[in-house]
Amino acid sequence: MSEYQEFLTERDKIDVLIQQGFRIIKVTENLSGAFVLFKHKQNNRSVTLHVKTANARKYFSNLLVNGQ
Repeated sequence: MSEYQEFLTERDKIDVLIQQGFRIIKVTENLSGAFVLFKHKQNNRSVTLHVKTANARKYFSNLLVNGQ
């Protein structure tokens, strides 16, 4: 898969989680990308997403700065 296609896939996963009511709680960066912890607003369910591409990391960073 091309890097652009991988970015689109990761961006779509982030958007779906945000639309379902999840919020970004914690980000852990390492050499293999970022692990983003999402937590649901109402039922406290949590999901961890491994974001590998630089553009997707910029995307969720932008969401954080703009208040999701």
